[in-house]
Amino acid sequence: MRIADLLRRKGTTVATVTPETTVTALLAGLAEHNVGAMVVIGPDGGIAGIVSERDVVRRLHDRGPALLDGPVADIMTRLVAHCSPDDSVESLSVLMTEHRIRHVPVLSEGRLAGIVSIGDVVKNRMEELEKSQEQLHAYISQG
Repeated sequence: MRIADLLRRKGTTVATVTPETTVTALLAGLAEHNVGAMVVIGPDGGIAGIVSERDVVRRLHDRGPALLDGPVADIMTRLVAHCSPDDSVESLSVLMTEHRIRHVPVLSEGRLAGIVSIGDVVKNRMEELEKSQEQLHAYISQG
């Protein structure tokens, strides 16, 4: 299965923030959208970074509560792994595992086209396993 197929089922809406967004506002957005990460969009409309709940927790431990009033730019990951709609879900799974990342933006012609989480990948795999099991049951019961 390709990433484009997964996005057709999941949708292409991506929660975003700007580098100037405060960490407090980021946390409100994460809760509002019920997501674990948000893509940071720069002034040019391109991806400037990505920031996750994990980024906040780790930096909060280091810097204390003053972090909450600071900008997302101070804690975001600037080098963002990404994939394309034509990539396979299997190759994305390998990327996520090797780099220990849970959220990967999808870029199409350099523009943000969606985001895939590890939960999306696991859900897709579970659906594939269920279909295989149903096919095996049907095969056995016919035979």
